[in-house]
Amino acid sequence: MSTTGTTLALWRKLAKLPLGTRIFSWGVSWRAPYFRTIRPHITELRPGYCEVHAAKRRRVHNHIGTFHAIAACNMAEVAAGVLTEASIPTTHRWIPTGMTVRYVAKAATDLRAVAELDPLPAADDTARDWVVPVRILDTADKTVVTADITMRVSPRKSRTTAAKTS
Repeated sequence: MSTTGTTLALWRKLAKLPLGTRIFSWGVSWRAPYFRTIRPHITELRPGYCEVHAAKRRRVHNHIGTFHAIAACNMAEVAAGVLTEASIPTTHRWIPTGMTVRYVAKAATDLRAVAELDPLPAADDTARDWVVPVRILDTADKTVVTADITMRVSPRKSRTTAAKTS
């Protein structure tokens, strides 16, 4: 069983290149277009860890000129999703099933989302919920948003099993 999925392998290859992390981040947004609104920049990725940056710009402002709460939620989901994708074996899949968010302070600067899961839960023959904690920090490293995102991690259905059930 491979422990390095294609996402993590692609990250490792691109991160070494000039603008490689930007290209990788663009690819994530291409795959999940709703993330384009925040223009995430994934700056660090390894199993159990993902860091995402997003600039505070007009497109993510709310009515008072701070980083919109839902844009911050998008950052949290990018970080948790990419962390999960990079942490599970290629024999497994995942889907978010819930999110608990706390808005701790106004987000008046660029933001950085840090998803960290240590130790990594098991990815075995049964479906399991992984709760991925995400902290969103401003440029002064003050926490402005926290999120716990529940990811359902389960074995992929084999093509032969899928064909028999259809």
